[in-house]
Amino acid sequence: MNVHDLKSARPQPLPPKPRNPMPVWVAATLAMLWLIVWDLEISFETLAYGVSDMAEYFSRYGQPDFTDLSRYLYLMGVTLATALWGTVFALLVAFFLAPLAARNFTPNTVTYRIAREMLNFMRAMPDLLLALIFVAALGLGPMPGALALGVHTAGFLGKFFAESLERVDKGVCEGVASTGANFAQMVMYAGWPSILREALGYVLYILDRNVRMASVLGLVGAGGIGLALHDTLRLFDYGQSAALILVILATILIIDYASAWLRRRLD
Repeated sequence: MNVHDLKSARPQPLPPKPRNPMPVWVAATLAMLWLIVWDLEISFETLAYGVSDMAEYFSRYGQPDFTDLSRYLYLMGVTLATALWGTVFALLVAFFLAPLAARNFTPNTVTYRIAREMLNFMRAMPDLLLALIFVAALGLGPMPGALALGVHTAGFLGKFFAESLERVDKGVCEGVASTGANFAQMVMYAGWPSILREALGYVLYILDRNVRMASVLGLVGAGGIGLALHDTLRLFDYGQSAALILVILATILIIDYASAWLRRRLD
């Protein structure tokens, strides 16, 4: 073995130890927190007084009144129905608009831009604003809430579907197109079957989100348990308010666990 072989047989030096980024991140976080406190003029003394006031206020909800539980459950059912029909409405709108808003399926550029802007408009309109508009037009009740949820979430669902359709394998589209398929056949045989599992996950997410928002929309007159909660809060009936809040929380937790279980099953 010559000298060259001995040198090549020596162990190579270890690479330099990577730098620890934690001090930089901690310093950046502290600087950002200081900037927020300075810009918003936050007073810690005022916050300290506010904590005691909030503790006193929340203590008023310590004795929930479940004497009218059957009515609370019925109102929660109305809220769930509002969320469900809002999701169905959003699904129908997204089902027809999403292929038009996908570059690889849309018939032409003009159709693509129109469909995209319609989805952007629906997504940009807040639920509460839509609920106020529909309540003013249709009156109190669950229908304005369902329409508000449907219009707003159709923008999100359509965007999710369109972006998923744009990721469909090009070979699948070419295979279906080679049979002479038209636009509708391309969508039904190449588009939706390729993203079915992903689309179902999006629908479950929107349904979960709509259940939460349906309770909030009731505060502006869109019916359901939110409207009852608004009335009890206005009358300072903290016992019934606490019971209604607990019913809402329990329902949301059940739906959240059920939705997570269904997503795992889909995966």
